Amino acid sequence: MKLAEAGNPARRGWMDRQGLRLDAKPYLSGAFATQRLLERLPVEKVPLKEVTAGHAGGIFNGPKFRRVYLTDPDHSVPFIGSKDMLVADLGGVPRIRKSDAESRQLHYLKLESGMTLIACSGFNAGRRAYARPDMDGAWSSQHVIKVAPDQSKIQSGYLYAFLASRFGEILVKEGVYGSAVKHIEPHHIENLPVPRFGAAVENEIHQLIQGAAELRAESQAGLEAATRDLFRTAGIEELLDLRWHEQGRDLGFAQRGVSATSLRALNFQPRAQRILERLWERECVSLGEVCEGGMLRTGKRFKRIEAAPAHGVRLVGQRQSFWIRPEGRWISAEQAPDDILQQDETVLIAAHGTLGENEVYGRSILVTGAWLDNAFSQDFVRVVSGDARFSGAYLFAFFRSGAAFRVLRSMSVGGKQQEYHAKLLRELPIPVLTQPDRERIAATVRAAYKKRDEADRKEDLGLAKLEEAVAG
Repeated sequence: MKLAEAGNPARRGWMDRQGLRLDAKPYLSGAFATQRLLERLPVEKVPLKEVTAGHAGGIFNGPKFRRVYLTDPDHSVPFIGSKDMLVADLGGVPRIRKSDAESRQLHYLKLESGMTLIACSGFNAGRRAYARPDMDGAWSSQHVIKVAPDQSKIQSGYLYAFLASRFGEILVKEGVYGSAVKHIEPHHIENLPVPRFGAAVENEIHQLIQGAAELRAESQAGLEAATRDLFRTAGIEELLDLRWHEQGRDLGFAQRGVSATSLRALNFQPRAQRILERLWERECVSLGEVCEGGMLRTGKRFKRIEAAPAHGVRLVGQRQSFWIRPEGRWISAEQAPDDILQQDETVLIAAHGTLGENEVYGRSILVTGAWLDNAFSQDFVRVVSGDARFSGAYLFAFFRSGAAFRVLRSMSVGGKQQEYHAKLLRELPIPVLTQPDRERIAATVRAAYKKRDEADRKEDLGLAKLEEAVAG
């Protein structure tokens, strides 16, 4: 039999504790070594189910149900799945019918700030997230386990810190089973041992984790405020609430003046054309002019050469770039093009994908602060301003808007995998505004990203203190 360690073979008693599971993963994952470490700690350990409260004891997911998706915010609620719980901007998550969400069958799936969320199905099974204040009022899918802390017994931030630490990760992922589709169920983690270190230590960790969650919510609110400021100052406030799907489908329209630039109907989509016309009614400059002397192109394709973290850079792809904390493989920067690393305030637009409503294709991020240490794949359009009047922070306030997203989608070319028509992209109008207006909007964006970096620092410090308490 394969051994986890030469002097530590899998034992018969371990199999009893795993319900006689005969697959090797639970016994080779380090879970039992972690359990023994926790057992030796000279502090109280309590089962997870004893410090939770609420529906089904406070550890639950939900039933399968027929989903009716809507776009009207008055009749729908945000619906967060196992991937959506990892994203920073919840503005693009799908929405389900409000009456269904509030029904007797599903009302308990409403998220509350302070819950620990655990993906329990699919590729992301076992990943954890902390319910931020901006998740209040959202519902979660059956693919997310909710761990609701009993506030009279344990601080929510401390509980999350333990579950998110390397010790908690091993114990949570120990219960993952399945081959093609991974799964984990609430009863697999309900007896997970939670160490108690006293009010002083736990409160300090909680304050750091909760502070990080609040800063992330404030950061996102700041970005939304910057976009609203831009559109209101430009006098095009109605483009903030497009009600895109309520405008009807683009069927049976005629287009005059077609040139060799494009013959694809999507590129002349009437709904998108109305946005462009409205933008050009104001003082605008084309994106091509803004990026003259800067950069406006996708990255170079290259072969990934694996490297150890100490000698490489983290390569972030399209989907992970929209997460709160990006994940990615570590590669050698020396064996890759220079454009995998970005200069400060580069706007990256997800440049390859499909036209699915909840896909990241067409959405944008800003690379600044701590994220400058990451490398980014070729699947982004690099937008670097060559005009000192237009900073990357100001451009991002425009590109993150729903109007820019719809216009970018209308510029698509390709078959299954879409990308942008280069000429149409260069012609995209950018509102000019006055210099003080641009500086004010850019300052709001920069302040929001400073809060994001501070949130990451607080969370890292909270996890470090938790692991120090366990290891010490």
